[in-house]
Amino acid sequence: MGFMEDFHASLESLPAMLQRNYSMMRDLDKSFQGVQRQNEQRCEQEMENIKRGVESGNITPDSSLIRFSEEALEEQKHCIRIADEKVALAVQAYDIVDAHIQQLDQYMRRLEEIRKEKELAASAGANILNTENTTRSGRISESSRGGRKKTRLAAAAAAAAAEPISMDLELPVDPNEPTYCFCNQVSFGEMVACDNPDCKIEWFHFGCVGLKEHPKGKWYCSNCVGMQKRRKGK
Repeated sequence: MGFMEDFHASLESLPAMLQRNYSMMRDLDKSFQGVQRQNEQRCEQEMENIKRGVESGNITPDSSLIRFSEEALEEQKHCIRIADEKVALAVQAYDIVDAHIQQLDQYMRRLEEIRKEKELAASAGANILNTENTTRSGRISESSRGGRKKTRLAAAAAAAAAEPISMDLELPVDPNEPTYCFCNQVSFGEMVACDNPDCKIEWFHFGCVGLKEHPKGKWYCSNCVGMQKRRKGK
């Protein structure tokens, strides 16, 4: 499979991956709105009860003693956890698209290099042919057989120079080779490991996570960062 066919195959899976993330984000958004409405109603009712208690003298008007119920506070924490999950999904979708864009840029640069190499080779072949023709014209005393031989050699050289250059850009296709990163591709180029020992993906391509050099200190992927935030929020 050529490199363009391989990229096209990878691109075909992109809409499904993005659709999955967007669908999960919509579900989280609906859940968030439901919990938020419930919390607003609960807080309004509790504030009304506190107000009546203060007016009747049953509650001491001390701000340090007045607070929302545990149920209301837990609903607010749950809203924060849902928001963190939405952010993690959005970051993951961005990283996936960015990885495909960078991969396409690499292919385009390589195609441009190949085009220039073919033009230079064709130009060199044409110069060889012109030189051989000039030499043949100036050697009238030579036998016709010898002249035909040189012409054939020059034509063969020109044809070889003009022959399309083999594009050795095919990515390895090994069903037993493990895949990594958000792009679910095999190992290539510079890669970085997530410092979370429980990370499900473990290794990531620099381009897929927006890195240009190895990070200093510990580094965590967006999935693990979102998971750590959710744990802190509990």
